[in-house]
Amino acid sequence: MTSTTPARIDIFTGDSTGLAIPAHPDALRASGEDFLTQAFRAFGSLGEDNAVSCITRLEHCPGGSTGEKLFLTVEYAQPDPALHTELFVKFSRDFADERRDLQGRFEMRSEVPFAWMARNADFPIAVPRPLFADYREECGSGLIVTERIAYGEGRIEPHRRKCLDRETLDDPLSTYRAVVTTLAKLCAAHKAGRLSSDVDARFPFDPASGTADPIRYDDEALQAELDTCFAFARSNPRLLPDELRSDEFLRRMQRDSFLIKANEPALQRFLKGNPDMIALCHWNAHIDNCFFWSPENSGEAGERQCGFIDWGRVGQLTFGSVLWGGLSAAHHTIWEDHLDELLALFVSVYAEHGGPVITAEALEQHLMVHMATMGVARVLAFPEVITFRCPDIEQATGVLDPRIQSIDPARNSLHIYTMYLKTWHARDFGVRVERVLAAN
Repeated sequence: MTSTTPARIDIFTGDSTGLAIPAHPDALRASGEDFLTQAFRAFGSLGEDNAVSCITRLEHCPGGSTGEKLFLTVEYAQPDPALHTELFVKFSRDFADERRDLQGRFEMRSEVPFAWMARNADFPIAVPRPLFADYREECGSGLIVTERIAYGEGRIEPHRRKCLDRETLDDPLSTYRAVVTTLAKLCAAHKAGRLSSDVDARFPFDPASGTADPIRYDDEALQAELDTCFAFARSNPRLLPDELRSDEFLRRMQRDSFLIKANEPALQRFLKGNPDMIALCHWNAHIDNCFFWSPENSGEAGERQCGFIDWGRVGQLTFGSVLWGGLSAAHHTIWEDHLDELLALFVSVYAEHGGPVITAEALEQHLMVHMATMGVARVLAFPEVITFRCPDIEQATGVLDPRIQSIDPARNSLHIYTMYLKTWHARDFGVRVERVLAAN
């Protein structure tokens, strides 16, 4: 039987710094203060006349879907208020878990050069300040050390879990205005040339990963996936609104899905065809990957502010990918009542900060076509995920049933799936696709 445990690497040589770098928590613990001193100096976050004098905390950080993570607290030989002592450590690898290890080792490939760029004081948005980052392409091992965002302390609001807006957000619209504003600012900084001079060389647009996922179904497999969606709708009347379970809408899903699949090359060309709607950005800006601070407790004028954590897979993205990544876990009322307002906000901030002029109408069409194409590729599989994670789903009394709410993958998938279908119903993906085809 093939082992499911990856071969463990203790030390790797960083491609950027040439340092001998620990690849897992035990190796970091053994390398200690001497390694951290060398690493921080090599990255430019610590002067040659200073050193890490003591590690006072090195503890496992739970959660996440990729490599191992740690909470790290240090002291410096020469304390300085500008030097962060409460730190966060992220490895690309998890040698005890093959699934996490395989996924994580590649996600950090672009996160490391992003950290080198984001360390600059004039970086246009808030991120956890990087103290060290390096990666070894040959083995996929990497290490990033940043400041730890102190959620719920001082100016920083408590951490928010995604798909729980009604329980955790006092003002959802203000929250998502902050997310959209920050996304637009970063996109604009890239297009205006305010990031590093080699940003396009470091982060070239990848047509395969920078937009909607490819549809890998053949016709038979697509029909089987749709049949699962239809069965889920009919078996769970307490979980989906009536309009999403109607025969009329299910027929529309069937027709549109095969229209999308048959014309996927044209749709992908449309999504990738406007360079003004492609820029370096965060691909998964759900609120659990954000930190917020508000003017009432920060002394700053204006609306709630936002920064982003967890930059794995960062790269150039089409704006449909950017907005789906930031809004897909938002409460349904954001999509139903405020989507056009948020798209107009993105367009305004993008232009104000140096990005090309685009229209809200063009951005909305781009987002809808992205959702149509990406959803057939990915979201139609969500009923299977929900049922697998919550086998007694048909006994649930509603979306707030504890058996759903207590299982994050089931709750999140149900929320996003419902929002996706509501948007399909309200904004008619089939009509959006036909517009693209008519223009070709």
